Amino acid sequence: MELRLALALVLLGLSACSESAIATASRRQIVIEHSRFDPAEINVREGDTITFVIRNTDPIDHELIIGNTEVQRAHEAGTEEHHGTKPGEVTIPAGTTRETTYTFASAGRLIYGCHLPRHYDYGMRGVISVRP
Repeated sequence: MELRLALALVLLGLSACSESAIATASRRQIVIEHSRFDPAEINVREGDTITFVIRNTDPIDHELIIGNTEVQRAHEAGTEEHHGTKPGEVTIPAGTTRETTYTFASAGRLIYGCHLPRHYDYGMRGVISVRP
């Protein structure tokens, strides 16, 4: 009887979970090496919530900023020394791994980049294609 009750509670709990939440929650790894992001292109679907696990193998600090061109331009000015409290913005010290979670609300194209001095101009950026 106890086994049946436990199984019923598990099934009830699973049915209470949103099917779309289960399908869209995901983790993606990004590796930083030689001041480049790998991968340089990521595809997601509108509504996906992705936790990015960023591993910095370089001997220097980097950052990862997700946003459109306007967001990237604002960060190019370098007004924030460290990141970590806003979704899609994180500082990754040399030789460490950090995470940031971002929900892709609408279809389109976003950029992720590092805006430490001259990194973005050097090519330290990638593209996120958000499909409907």
